[in-house]
Amino acid sequence: MASKMINITLKIWRQKNKDAKGQMESYSLNNVSTDSSFLEMLDQLNDQLINERKEPVAFDHDCREGICGMCSLHINGRPHGPDTGTTCQLHMRMFKDGDTIYVEPWRSAAFPIVKDLVVDRSAFDRIQQAGGFISINTSGRTIDANTIPVPKANADKAFEAAACIGCGACVAACKNSSAMLFVGAKISQYALLPQGKVEAKQRALNMVRQMDQEGFGNCTNTGACEVECPKGISIDNIARMNREFMKASLSNEK
Repeated sequence: MASKMINITLKIWRQKNKDAKGQMESYSLNNVSTDSSFLEMLDQLNDQLINERKEPVAFDHDCREGICGMCSLHINGRPHGPDTGTTCQLHMRMFKDGDTIYVEPWRSAAFPIVKDLVVDRSAFDRIQQAGGFISINTSGRTIDANTIPVPKANADKAFEAAACIGCGACVAACKNSSAMLFVGAKISQYALLPQGKVEAKQRALNMVRQMDQEGFGNCTNTGACEVECPKGISIDNIARMNREFMKASLSNEK
């Protein structure tokens, strides 16, 4: 498809910090190439604002290759916008000339706004840290991981769970701001492997406890998290997390 130039109106959330009152501000942007990515379009907007001696829009990004999940934006009411994948993989060909595009940060009390479209997702880091380490008994020598048999079905499921990039789209999509898809994926990737069995019980208890302490909501099986996840993480992982948590809780009661 040949590239063309479009003119758009942007409604962007501007907020100085988590304590300041934010608001939507309107910007007109002309001659946007449909071949450009959404982030390149925001770069173009910021160039325009800087030339006008105005404050550029703060937004998160890093690899711009759909790997890191930093580019987390709520676009026209959908996490990462109207296409599959992350925001950096969204291209302006998905929009039409004259469109008005609404751009907001993730909305969750557990993801406080740093500035404009940037949110603090360190709650995810603390949940992962609560999971602790994996103990491996090497008996004084290193054992090749390939010598430990893992059923292919389990290996495939663990690999799929490990694909989670922690972008937070699941939280942004959930009406309860639940992080259960993220936590379920992180628990599942170890629960399915023999290497993760030593700390399995404590891992499930600690990660769920930390998730609750961070202020995330509960899952009510709406399924929006799975739909909006750019890596297609299945809600089966939430069920597995619940089973791991229940087993660990019952075991601790004995």
